[in-house]
Amino acid sequence: MGRAVQYLMLAALTAVAGISARAQDPPGISELYQASGTMKGYYHGFSDLVFLLGAIVGLLGGLRVFANWQSGRHHIDAQVSGWFFSCLFLLLSGTFLRGVFGL
Repeated sequence: MGRAVQYLMLAALTAVAGISARAQDPPGISELYQASGTMKGYYHGFSDLVFLLGAIVGLLGGLRVFANWQSGRHHIDAQVSGWFFSCLFLLLSGTFLRGVFGL
């Protein structure tokens, strides 16, 4: 009989501890929400900046490929594919991050 009482007491203590733990917010949740709101506020500005830098680098890469093609280097497939896939990565990463942050 003593063992059953001990198990009953342990179950009651666990239930009480679980109820009190659910009543409190875990530490750092309010800071996480605040950081998320700040990130959402800055996201559009950073997104525009990244697209601007990507456009400049894309134009320079395109000019480099064009210059190599005009100078007679006809084996520029690696440069063209690298340039194309870097532009594609830039566009898809922006879309992915927009989905992650829920914007």
